Amino acid sequence: MDSLITAAARALAAGDPLFALQQVALRNDAPALALRGIAMAQLGDLGRAKALLRRAAVAFAASESAARARCVVAEAEIALARRDLAWPAKRLEGARATLEAEGDYANAAHARHLQARRLLLLGQIDAAERVLAKLDPSNLPPAWRATHELVIAGVLLRRLHTKAARTALRRAERAARHARIPALMAEVASARLIMDAPAARLIANGEQRTLFLDDVETLLASNALIVDACRRVVRHKTIVTSLTKRPVLFALVRALAEAWPADVARDVLIARAFGSKRASDSYRARLRVEIGRLRKLLRAVSNVTATKHGFALAPESAKKVAVLALPVDGEHAEVLALLADGESWSSSALALALGASQRSVQRALDSLAADAKVEASGHGRARRWRSAPLFGFATVLLLPALLPAN
Repeated sequence: MDSLITAAARALAAGDPLFALQQVALRNDAPALALRGIAMAQLGDLGRAKALLRRAAVAFAASESAARARCVVAEAEIALARRDLAWPAKRLEGARATLEAEGDYANAAHARHLQARRLLLLGQIDAAERVLAKLDPSNLPPAWRATHELVIAGVLLRRLHTKAARTALRRAERAARHARIPALMAEVASARLIMDAPAARLIANGEQRTLFLDDVETLLASNALIVDACRRVVRHKTIVTSLTKRPVLFALVRALAEAWPADVARDVLIARAFGSKRASDSYRARLRVEIGRLRKLLRAVSNVTATKHGFALAPESAKKVAVLALPVDGEHAEVLALLADGESWSSSALALALGASQRSVQRALDSLAADAKVEASGHGRARRWRSAPLFGFATVLLLPALLPAN
């Protein structure tokens, strides 16, 4: 490897893409193309970076399998930054295996980190943990150790183990300072800000208050009967009843929980569950049927009693009923929460992350765009959606698809 390539590679490792480009900007050999692609990615021109890396992968000889694998890993990182979650994960796994076979353990570890980060965005927390368990961070360079601790913190945050997550972030901060890469230090600082941001709203006894992540963890460990509007489950201690596929029943139980210990009038329940402004006899009959279904599902933790005017929750052993809601509520809150990270998402990536159909996500995006809450760029398959960050809120940590139900 010649001196210019070596200098450019060292500059990129230190987070200095401009110096790296000065060394290889006019060269079109395979190593220079790869380094130019990585430099352009660090500068934010992801489309150009992807094209350069693909050219580099083709330009490398067939015998240079490790170099080709590094190009695939870099392309996977660009796909993650562009929130292209449908990018073929098998290519990354193949590249990782090649790098390990060639003895390039640092880049193989980076490939595992990318796998884990993608799995986190898809809500597959257990799978992300299994990927991380195969890594020994003690043998990694400082920059990779910082990334490793950031991914661990992401897993712990989504499991609401806040104390352990803060410890992981402190380790990430130390490693990032050691690496002396400004972008990496900024990423750690951003993660720490999320830890201190409002994460949810508590609705109980007719009142609302903001909760931070530590408060949410404490609430979920308490003896309260919790209607979790973030994950659409009802929980009491270790008993968790999912209503993610029963929107009518969830609307009913949330209305009852928000009013507890008071009852809720039948007309109000009909409006909340069915969207009807007038309570006809058919709606009243339908309400009785749905209440019966709700009683059956919740019988282990609460009864639903009939009152003179409507219905009320009657917990079996819980002394308190509370609703845990997103800090920014309203229609399509889950889509807004994902877009709040400031990155550009495709509708297909949003559908994968939310576990919804692409058509329903597209309808949500069109509705949000009409209200000027999101904006699109590009056309066709290159179309990306972006929202200004919901400053001061950690909404992405409480998405239904991103939090386990147990």
